[in-house]
Amino acid sequence: MKNEIHFIHTADLHLDSPFLGLKDVPTDLFKRIQNSTFEAFEKLIDTAIERSVDFIIIVGDLFDGEDRSIKAQARLRQQMMKLEQAGIHAFISHGNHDHLAGTWLHLDMPSNVHIFSEEVSCIAFTTKTGLNVHLYGFSYPTRHVIEGKASDFIKEGEADFHIGLIHGQCESSRSDHQPYAPFTIQELLQRHMDYWALGHIHKSEILHKDPYIVYPGNPQGRHKNEKGKKIGYGVCMNIEGQTSLQSIPTSIIQWESIDIPCEDGITFTELYTKCVSEMKSLVDQVKCDVLLEINLKDPDQLSSVIQQKIENEEFLEMLQEETEIGNSFIWPYKINIEKQHTNEGLFADPIFWNLMNQTISDYTHEEIDGSLSSLYTHVYASRYLSPLTDNKKEQLLVEAQKRISERIAVKKVRENR
Repeated sequence: MKNEIHFIHTADLHLDSPFLGLKDVPTDLFKRIQNSTFEAFEKLIDTAIERSVDFIIIVGDLFDGEDRSIKAQARLRQQMMKLEQAGIHAFISHGNHDHLAGTWLHLDMPSNVHIFSEEVSCIAFTTKTGLNVHLYGFSYPTRHVIEGKASDFIKEGEADFHIGLIHGQCESSRSDHQPYAPFTIQELLQRHMDYWALGHIHKSEILHKDPYIVYPGNPQGRHKNEKGKKIGYGVCMNIEGQTSLQSIPTSIIQWESIDIPCEDGITFTELYTKCVSEMKSLVDQVKCDVLLEINLKDPDQLSSVIQQKIENEEFLEMLQEETEIGNSFIWPYKINIEKQHTNEGLFADPIFWNLMNQTISDYTHEEIDGSLSSLYTHVYASRYLSPLTDNKKEQLLVEAQKRISERIAVKKVRENR
Protein backbone atom coordinates (compact mmCIF):
# COMPACT_ATOMS: atom_id res chain seq x y z
CA MET A 1 0.00 0.00 0.00
CA LYS A 2 1.12 3.56 -0.68
CA ASN A 3 0.79 4.70 2.94
CA GLU A 4 2.95 2.00 4.56
CA ILE A 5 6.43 0.52 4.54
CA HIS A 6 7.54 -3.08 5.03
CA PHE A 7 10.97 -4.17 6.22
CA ILE A 8 12.76 -7.00 7.99
CA HIS A 9 14.74 -6.41 11.17
CA THR A 10 17.54 -8.79 12.15
CA ALA A 11 20.87 -8.62 13.98
CA ASP A 12 23.78 -10.70 15.28
CA LEU A 13 24.15 -13.02 12.29
CA HIS A 14 27.59 -14.23 13.44
CA LEU A 15 28.22 -15.75 10.03
CA ASP A 16 30.75 -18.59 10.06
CA SER A 17 30.55 -19.06 13.83
CA PRO A 18 32.85 -21.89 15.08
CA PHE A 19 30.19 -23.56 17.31
CA LEU A 20 32.30 -24.27 20.40
CA GLY A 21 31.54 -27.10 22.82
CA LEU A 22 30.92 -29.92 20.33
CA LYS A 23 33.16 -32.93 19.85
CA ASP A 24 33.22 -36.14 17.82
CA VAL A 25 30.43 -34.94 15.54
CA PRO A 26 30.32 -36.88 12.24
CA THR A 27 31.70 -34.87 9.33
CA ASP A 28 28.40 -34.59 7.43
CA LEU A 29 26.53 -33.40 10.53
CA PHE A 30 29.26 -30.93 11.45
CA LYS A 31 29.11 -29.39 7.98
CA ARG A 32 25.37 -28.87 8.43
CA ILE A 33 26.02 -27.23 11.79
CA GLN A 34 28.76 -24.96 10.43
CA ASN A 35 26.52 -23.89 7.54
CA SER A 36 23.53 -23.12 9.77
CA THR A 37 24.32 -19.42 10.37
CA PHE A 38 24.41 -18.87 6.61
CA GLU A 39 21.19 -20.80 5.98
CA ALA A 40 19.33 -18.97 8.75
CA PHE A 41 20.28 -15.65 7.17
CA GLU A 42 19.31 -16.92 3.72
CA LYS A 43 15.84 -17.74 5.06
CA LEU A 44 15.41 -14.08 5.99
CA ILE A 45 16.63 -12.92 2.58
CA ASP A 46 14.28 -15.32 0.80
CA THR A 47 11.41 -14.06 2.97
CA ALA A 48 12.30 -10.45 2.14
CA ILE A 49 12.17 -11.25 -1.57
CA GLU A 50 8.94 -13.26 -1.31
CA ARG A 51 7.24 -10.40 0.55
CA SER A 52 8.82 -7.74 -1.66
CA VAL A 53 9.76 -5.63 1.36
CA ASP A 54 11.17 -2.14 0.96
CA PHE A 55 14.40 -2.86 2.82
CA ILE A 56 16.15 -5.02 5.42
CA ILE A 57 17.93 -3.80 8.57
CA ILE A 58 20.91 -5.67 10.08
CA VAL A 59 22.01 -4.23 13.43
CA GLY A 60 25.58 -5.34 14.11
CA ASP A 61 27.71 -8.46 14.40
CA LEU A 62 27.18 -9.74 10.89
CA PHE A 63 30.45 -11.62 11.24
CA ASP A 64 31.65 -13.71 14.15
CA GLY A 65 35.09 -12.13 14.36
CA GLU A 66 36.93 -8.96 13.51
CA ASP A 67 38.90 -10.82 10.83
CA ARG A 68 35.70 -11.25 8.77
CA SER A 69 36.49 -14.45 6.87
CA ILE A 70 36.39 -14.26 3.09
CA LYS A 71 33.86 -17.10 3.11
CA ALA A 72 31.50 -15.12 5.34
CA GLN A 73 31.92 -11.94 3.29
CA ALA A 74 31.32 -13.82 0.05
CA ARG A 75 28.14 -15.45 1.36
CA LEU A 76 26.90 -12.08 2.64
CA ARG A 77 27.63 -10.46 -0.71
CA GLN A 78 25.71 -13.20 -2.54
CA GLN A 79 22.62 -12.48 -0.44
CA MET A 80 22.97 -8.73 -0.91
CA MET A 81 23.13 -9.25 -4.67
CA LYS A 82 19.92 -11.28 -4.51
CA LEU A 83 18.29 -8.34 -2.76
CA GLU A 84 19.69 -5.94 -5.35
CA GLN A 85 18.15 -7.96 -8.17
CA ALA A 86 14.82 -7.79 -6.34
CA GLY A 87 15.13 -4.01 -5.85
CA ILE A 88 15.49 -4.29 -2.06
CA HIS A 89 17.95 -2.17 -0.06
CA ALA A 90 19.90 -3.18 3.06
CA PHE A 91 20.93 -0.90 5.93
CA ILE A 92 23.79 -2.26 8.01
CA SER A 93 25.65 -1.30 11.16
CA HIS A 94 28.69 -3.15 12.51
CA GLY A 95 28.94 -4.16 16.17
CA ASN A 96 31.57 -5.23 18.68
CA HIS A 97 32.40 -8.50 16.90
CA ASP A 98 32.83 -7.05 13.41
CA HIS A 99 33.99 -3.53 14.30
CA LEU A 100 35.60 -1.23 11.75
CA ALA A 101 39.12 -1.49 13.23
CA GLY A 102 39.40 -5.18 12.40
CA THR A 103 41.88 -6.41 9.79
CA TRP A 104 40.42 -8.19 6.78
CA LEU A 105 40.54 -8.46 3.02
CA HIS A 106 37.76 -6.15 1.94
CA LEU A 107 35.03 -7.42 -0.41
CA ASP A 108 32.91 -4.63 -1.89
CA MET A 109 29.14 -4.83 -1.48
CA PRO A 110 26.60 -3.97 -4.23
CA SER A 111 25.07 -0.49 -4.48
CA ASN A 112 21.89 -1.40 -2.57
CA VAL A 113 23.89 -1.87 0.64
CA HIS A 114 24.21 1.13 2.97
CA ILE A 115 26.70 0.85 5.86
CA PHE A 116 26.73 3.29 8.76
CA SER A 117 30.03 4.96 9.70
CA GLU A 118 31.47 5.18 13.22
CA GLU A 119 29.59 8.39 14.04
CA VAL A 120 25.80 8.42 14.37
CA SER A 121 24.50 9.58 11.00
CA CYS A 122 21.29 9.69 8.99
CA ILE A 123 20.73 7.83 5.72
CA ALA A 124 17.72 9.04 3.74
CA PHE A 125 15.77 6.54 1.66
CA THR A 126 12.72 6.83 -0.58
CA THR A 127 10.56 3.76 -1.21
CA LYS A 128 9.14 2.81 -4.60
CA THR A 129 5.81 4.28 -3.51
CA GLY A 130 7.40 7.63 -2.66
CA LEU A 131 7.52 7.43 1.14
CA ASN A 132 10.56 9.01 2.79
CA VAL A 133 12.44 7.07 5.49
CA HIS A 134 15.31 8.42 7.58
CA LEU A 135 17.46 5.73 9.20
CA TYR A 136 19.95 6.62 11.96
CA GLY A 137 22.79 4.46 13.19
CA PHE A 138 26.52 3.92 13.72
CA SER A 139 29.13 1.18 13.43
CA TYR A 140 31.57 0.33 16.22
CA PRO A 141 34.95 1.95 15.47
CA THR A 142 36.63 -0.54 17.83
CA ARG A 143 35.53 -3.61 19.78
CA HIS A 144 34.77 -1.74 23.00
CA VAL A 145 32.20 1.05 22.87
CA ILE A 146 31.38 1.63 26.52
CA GLU A 147 29.82 5.09 26.32
CA GLY A 148 26.14 5.67 25.66
CA LYS A 149 25.20 6.78 22.15
CA ALA A 150 21.48 7.51 22.50
CA SER A 151 21.96 11.27 22.85
CA ASP A 152 23.70 11.36 19.45
CA PHE A 153 20.51 10.30 17.67
CA ILE A 154 18.88 13.52 16.47
CA LYS A 155 16.03 13.54 13.97
CA GLU A 156 16.90 15.34 10.76
CA GLY A 157 14.55 16.99 8.27
CA GLU A 158 11.11 15.90 7.23
CA ALA A 159 10.37 12.22 6.67
CA ASP A 160 7.38 9.90 6.89
CA PHE A 161 9.32 7.53 9.16
CA HIS A 162 12.35 7.89 11.45
CA ILE A 163 14.08 4.61 12.44
CA GLY A 164 17.00 4.26 14.87
CA LEU A 165 19.54 1.42 14.92
CA ILE A 166 21.57 0.66 18.06
CA HIS A 167 23.80 -2.34 18.72
CA GLY A 168 24.03 -2.17 22.51
CA GLN A 169 22.54 -3.12 25.83
CA CYS A 170 19.54 -1.72 27.62
CA GLU A 171 20.64 -0.90 31.16
CA SER A 172 17.45 -2.36 32.65
CA SER A 173 17.92 -5.64 30.80
CA ARG A 174 19.38 -8.56 32.75
CA SER A 175 21.81 -10.05 30.26
CA ASP A 176 25.10 -11.93 30.21
CA HIS A 177 26.36 -9.83 27.30
CA GLN A 178 29.00 -7.14 27.67
CA PRO A 179 27.37 -3.73 28.46
CA TYR A 180 28.39 -2.02 25.23
CA ALA A 181 26.78 1.26 24.02
CA PRO A 182 24.40 1.24 27.02
CA PHE A 183 21.05 3.01 26.92
CA THR A 184 17.78 3.25 28.81
CA ILE A 185 14.30 2.96 27.38
CA GLN A 186 13.57 6.51 28.52
CA GLU A 187 16.62 7.81 26.62
CA LEU A 188 15.37 6.22 23.42
CA LEU A 189 11.82 7.53 23.88
CA GLN A 190 13.20 11.05 24.24
CA ARG A 191 14.64 10.83 20.71
CA HIS A 192 11.09 10.51 19.24
CA MET A 193 11.89 7.82 16.69
CA ASP A 194 9.08 5.78 15.14
CA TYR A 195 10.91 2.47 15.58
CA TRP A 196 14.07 1.36 17.37
CA ALA A 197 15.90 -1.57 15.76
CA LEU A 198 18.25 -3.09 18.34
CA GLY A 199 21.03 -5.67 18.24
CA HIS A 200 23.61 -7.28 20.59
CA ILE A 201 21.31 -9.33 22.83
CA HIS A 202 20.83 -12.82 21.39
CA LYS A 203 17.28 -13.25 22.62
CA SER A 204 14.22 -11.74 20.98
CA GLU A 205 12.59 -9.18 23.23
CA ILE A 206 10.14 -6.31 22.77
CA LEU A 207 11.20 -3.67 25.29
CA HIS A 208 8.48 -1.13 24.44
CA LYS A 209 5.49 -0.56 22.18
CA ASP A 210 4.39 2.72 20.60
CA PRO A 211 7.07 3.18 19.55
CA TYR A 212 8.44 -0.32 19.26
CA ILE A 213 11.89 -0.89 20.77
CA VAL A 214 12.91 -4.37 19.65
CA TYR A 215 15.66 -6.95 19.97
CA PRO A 216 15.11 -9.65 17.33
CA GLY A 217 17.80 -11.92 18.83
CA ASN A 218 20.20 -13.84 16.62
CA PRO A 219 18.80 -15.91 13.72
CA GLN A 220 20.73 -19.05 14.70
CA GLY A 221 21.77 -20.22 18.17
CA ARG A 222 25.50 -20.99 18.39
CA HIS A 223 25.92 -22.71 21.76
CA LYS A 224 23.89 -24.25 24.57
CA ASN A 225 23.17 -20.88 26.19
CA GLU A 226 21.23 -19.83 23.08
CA LYS A 227 18.49 -22.44 23.32
CA GLY A 228 15.14 -22.46 21.60
CA LYS A 229 13.53 -21.04 18.49
CA LYS A 230 15.24 -18.11 16.78
CA ILE A 231 13.49 -15.47 14.69
CA GLY A 232 13.71 -12.24 12.75
CA TYR A 233 10.92 -9.64 12.59
CA GLY A 234 8.83 -8.55 9.67
CA VAL A 235 7.72 -4.97 10.36
CA CYS A 236 4.87 -2.99 8.81
CA MET A 237 4.48 0.74 9.57
CA ASN A 238 1.90 3.16 8.18
CA ILE A 239 1.83 6.95 8.11
CA GLU A 240 -1.01 6.98 10.66
CA GLY A 241 1.51 5.79 13.25
CA GLN A 242 0.47 2.14 13.46
CA THR A 243 3.15 -0.56 13.59
CA SER A 244 2.77 -4.34 13.50
CA LEU A 245 5.38 -7.06 13.96
CA GLN A 246 5.41 -10.62 12.66
CA SER A 247 8.00 -13.16 13.76
CA ILE A 248 9.86 -15.02 11.00
CA PRO A 249 11.23 -18.44 12.09
CA THR A 250 14.91 -18.72 11.18
CA SER A 251 16.43 -21.58 13.20
CA ILE A 252 18.13 -24.21 11.09
CA ILE A 253 19.30 -26.05 14.20
CA GLN A 254 17.98 -25.55 17.72
CA TRP A 255 19.92 -26.09 20.92
CA GLU A 256 17.60 -27.82 23.37
CA SER A 257 17.70 -29.71 26.65
CA ILE A 258 15.39 -32.32 28.12
CA ASP A 259 15.01 -33.68 31.65
CA ILE A 260 14.72 -37.45 32.04
CA PRO A 261 13.53 -38.63 35.48
CA CYS A 262 15.22 -41.77 36.79
CA GLU A 263 12.72 -43.82 38.77
CA ASP A 264 13.85 -46.35 41.35
CA GLY A 265 14.75 -49.64 39.69
CA ILE A 266 14.73 -48.33 36.11
CA THR A 267 16.51 -50.73 33.77
CA PHE A 268 19.07 -49.87 31.12
CA THR A 269 16.60 -50.71 28.35
CA GLU A 270 13.88 -48.57 29.93
CA LEU A 271 16.24 -45.61 30.28
CA TYR A 272 17.38 -45.98 26.67
CA THR A 273 13.82 -46.30 25.36
CA LYS A 274 12.68 -43.26 27.35
CA CYS A 275 15.52 -41.12 26.02
CA VAL A 276 14.92 -42.13 22.39
CA SER A 277 11.18 -41.50 22.75
CA GLU A 278 11.79 -38.01 24.16
CA MET A 279 14.28 -37.27 21.39
CA LYS A 280 11.76 -38.19 18.69
CA SER A 281 9.03 -36.20 20.39
CA LEU A 282 11.27 -33.13 20.57
CA VAL A 283 12.15 -33.27 16.85
CA ASP A 284 8.45 -33.53 15.98
CA GLN A 285 7.76 -30.52 18.18
CA VAL A 286 10.46 -28.11 16.97
CA LYS A 287 10.38 -29.27 13.31
CA CYS A 288 14.09 -28.65 12.67
CA ASP A 289 17.46 -30.17 13.49
CA VAL A 290 18.41 -30.33 17.18
CA LEU A 291 21.58 -30.29 19.29
CA LEU A 292 20.55 -31.85 22.58
CA GLU A 293 21.70 -31.84 26.19
CA ILE A 294 20.11 -34.56 28.33
CA ASN A 295 19.73 -34.04 32.08
CA LEU A 296 19.17 -37.20 34.08
CA LYS A 297 17.22 -36.35 37.21
CA ASP A 298 17.81 -38.33 40.44
CA PRO A 299 20.76 -40.28 38.99
CA ASP A 300 21.30 -41.98 42.37
CA GLN A 301 18.33 -44.18 41.42
CA LEU A 302 20.45 -45.73 38.67
CA SER A 303 22.51 -48.84 39.31
CA SER A 304 26.29 -48.48 39.46
CA VAL A 305 26.61 -50.42 36.18
CA ILE A 306 24.28 -48.01 34.36
CA GLN A 307 26.07 -45.00 35.88
CA GLN A 308 29.37 -46.39 34.63
CA LYS A 309 28.00 -46.70 31.08
CA ILE A 310 26.89 -43.10 31.25
CA GLU A 311 30.13 -41.79 32.72
CA ASN A 312 32.32 -43.50 30.12
CA GLU A 313 29.98 -42.11 27.40
CA GLU A 314 28.94 -45.51 26.03
CA PHE A 315 25.31 -44.61 26.64
CA LEU A 316 25.78 -41.29 24.84
CA GLU A 317 27.30 -43.11 21.85
CA MET A 318 24.26 -45.42 21.77
CA LEU A 319 21.90 -42.46 21.63
CA GLN A 320 24.00 -40.84 18.93
CA GLU A 321 23.15 -43.81 16.71
CA GLU A 322 19.57 -42.52 16.74
CA THR A 323 20.39 -39.16 15.14
CA GLU A 324 18.35 -39.48 11.94
CA ILE A 325 14.66 -38.98 12.69
CA GLY A 326 12.60 -38.44 9.55
CA ASN A 327 14.07 -35.57 7.54
CA SER A 328 15.77 -34.07 10.61
CA PHE A 329 18.65 -35.01 12.84
CA ILE A 330 19.05 -34.78 16.59
CA TRP A 331 22.53 -34.99 18.06
CA PRO A 332 22.77 -35.57 21.82
CA TYR A 333 26.12 -33.97 22.61
CA LYS A 334 26.10 -34.30 26.40
CA ILE A 335 24.46 -36.21 29.24
CA ASN A 336 24.44 -34.64 32.70
CA ILE A 337 24.12 -36.90 35.72
CA GLU A 338 25.27 -34.43 38.33
CA LYS A 339 23.05 -33.82 41.32
CA GLN A 340 21.43 -30.44 41.61
CA HIS A 341 23.73 -28.11 43.58
CA THR A 342 22.12 -26.02 46.28
CA ASN A 343 25.21 -24.11 47.39
CA GLU A 344 24.76 -20.38 47.45
CA GLY A 345 27.14 -17.88 45.94
CA LEU A 346 29.37 -18.14 42.91
CA PHE A 347 28.99 -21.90 42.36
CA ALA A 348 25.22 -21.65 41.95
CA ASP A 349 25.06 -18.20 40.38
CA PRO A 350 23.72 -18.52 36.79
CA ILE A 351 24.85 -14.97 35.96
CA PHE A 352 28.48 -15.96 36.61
CA TRP A 353 28.22 -19.09 34.47
CA ASN A 354 26.50 -17.19 31.65
CA LEU A 355 29.17 -14.49 31.76
CA MET A 356 31.95 -17.07 31.70
CA ASN A 357 30.38 -18.93 28.79
CA GLN A 358 29.85 -15.71 26.84
CA THR A 359 33.41 -14.53 27.53
CA ILE A 360 34.82 -17.81 26.24
CA SER A 361 32.51 -17.67 23.22
CA ASP A 362 33.68 -14.10 22.44
CA TYR A 363 37.38 -14.96 22.83
CA THR A 364 38.99 -14.58 19.42
CA HIS A 365 41.83 -16.59 17.91
CA GLU A 366 43.96 -13.44 17.94
CA GLU A 367 43.43 -13.06 21.70
CA ILE A 368 44.53 -16.68 22.20
CA ASP A 369 47.68 -15.96 20.20
CA GLY A 370 48.32 -12.92 22.40
CA SER A 371 47.86 -14.93 25.60
CA LEU A 372 50.35 -17.56 24.40
CA SER A 373 52.83 -15.16 22.81
CA SER A 374 55.30 -15.36 25.73
CA LEU A 375 55.57 -19.13 25.22
CA TYR A 376 56.06 -18.93 21.48
CA THR A 377 58.72 -16.23 21.82
CA HIS A 378 60.55 -17.94 24.71
CA VAL A 379 64.09 -18.84 23.73
CA TYR A 380 63.73 -22.46 24.90
CA ALA A 381 60.01 -23.26 24.95
CA SER A 382 59.48 -22.11 21.35
CA ARG A 383 61.72 -24.93 20.12
CA TYR A 384 59.20 -27.53 21.22
CA LEU A 385 56.00 -25.80 20.08
CA SER A 386 54.21 -26.08 16.75
CA PRO A 387 51.64 -23.51 15.52
CA LEU A 388 48.10 -24.00 16.81
CA THR A 389 45.37 -24.74 14.30
CA ASP A 390 41.97 -23.03 14.62
CA ASN A 391 40.43 -26.32 15.78
CA LYS A 392 43.10 -26.70 18.47
CA LYS A 393 42.43 -23.16 19.69
CA GLU A 394 38.72 -23.95 19.99
CA GLN A 395 39.55 -27.14 21.93
CA LEU A 396 41.70 -25.08 24.31
CA LEU A 397 38.74 -22.80 25.05
CA VAL A 398 36.48 -25.78 25.76
CA GLU A 399 39.13 -27.30 28.03
CA ALA A 400 39.59 -23.96 29.83
CA GLN A 401 35.86 -23.78 30.54
CA LYS A 402 35.95 -27.34 31.91
CA ARG A 403 38.95 -26.61 34.15
CA ILE A 404 37.36 -23.47 35.59
CA SER A 405 34.19 -25.42 36.42
CA GLU A 406 36.18 -28.20 38.09
CA ARG A 407 38.29 -25.78 40.16
CA ILE A 408 35.25 -23.91 41.46
CA ALA A 409 33.47 -27.18 42.28
CA VAL A 410 36.45 -28.44 44.30
CA LYS A 411 36.77 -25.10 46.11
CA LYS A 412 33.11 -25.14 47.13
CA VAL A 413 33.26 -28.73 48.33
CA ARG A 414 36.22 -27.85 50.59
CA GLU A 415 34.45 -24.77 51.94
CA ASN A 416 31.37 -26.83 52.86
CA ARG A 417 33.26 -29.51 54.76
